[in-house]
Amino acid sequence: MGQHFLVDGEALGRIVAAAELTASDTVIEVGPGLGILTRELVKRAGSVIAIELDSSLASALRESLASYSNVTIINDDVLNIDPTTVLSLVGEAGAASYKVVANLPYYMASAVVRHFLEASNRPRLVVVTVQKEVGQQMVAGPGKMSLLSVGVQFYGRPTIVDYIPASGFHPRPKVDSAIVRIDVYDEPAIQVEDAESFFAVVRAGFSGPRKQLHNSLAHALGMSSSEAAALVEKAGLCKKRRAETLDLGEWARLHEVCGGNEC
Repeated sequence: MGQHFLVDGEALGRIVAAAELTASDTVIEVGPGLGILTRELVKRAGSVIAIELDSSLASALRESLASYSNVTIINDDVLNIDPTTVLSLVGEAGAASYKVVANLPYYMASAVVRHFLEASNRPRLVVVTVQKEVGQQMVAGPGKMSLLSVGVQFYGRPTIVDYIPASGFHPRPKVDSAIVRIDVYDEPAIQVEDAESFFAVVRAGFSGPRKQLHNSLAHALGMSSSEAAALVEKAGLCKKRRAETLDLGEWARLHEVCGGNEC
């Protein structure tokens, strides 16, 4: 499944410490693999739900963690499961608030993070290990922003806790990793009437790498370059700006001049 299992004990400790777990916490872990992180989570959290796609690993986890009464192993694709449905397995108390702590498979890391941040019942804290480059994209500021940066920072405040060298995993990946902590906001960082149409505008803006913003918008939204330039200027932005230079507030203004729709 493309997983690289964490074998660095010090890095494991940093992940657990960043999650600030207590006996009242409900934790969802994605891709537990061999259960190395899972064992640390069940010792500290009140309830752990580990979602593993590989049926062989899920079966092995049920056996190796049988002595713990506070862990539930689910053999499924996390992207096909609504968090509220998962949390219902631990009762109403667990469903009210939860944390996501995971060493994510590289190939699905961004999708998993978005899956939880965009859910109707968002976690209050996310601590994940991801590819170093992905972690840096999550925390990037204006000038180096990406669709992922906007998507994460719309919902929470990401910080890089630490980096883990490739030697900390088995099998050894070709790249280093980053431990990212996302403190999820009660409400999104900016107020928009419709998040779906907001992100449609953002995706359009990032659709043309290295292109000026108005040219990317024109191509993605099926309008003339002059029409797109007029919208950009109406939002108070220079038409020569590029998508990676905009902050969240500027994206909100651009969305607003589009009438709250996909332009």
